[in-house]
Amino acid sequence: MREPLSEEEITAALAGLHAWTREGDTIVRTVTHADFGAALAWVVRVGCIAEKVDHHPDIDVRYNQVTLRLWTHTTGGITTADIDLAKQIDKTV
Repeated sequence: MREPLSEEEITAALAGLHAWTREGDTIVRTVTHADFGAALAWVVRVGCIAEKVDHHPDIDVRYNQVTLRLWTHTTGGITTADIDLAKQIDKTV
């Protein structure tokens, strides 16, 4: 089982991520796309990455905006798995 990151580790990790913010025990990013089709295509790309690393975000699609929430469900907090997945997602934007 992964251990939750400390407050200091989370703050440092967020400083190295693009457009991710903290909301409680999650990190969150919203990405705006040209239209609904582009948003869905991006969700599929994110889903493939998540499936490959066996770590899955909560995904909310609102027309052309996609909001991702990352947290490690088994620990109830933010772990290195969330930070690593966020970095991989950032490469797709």
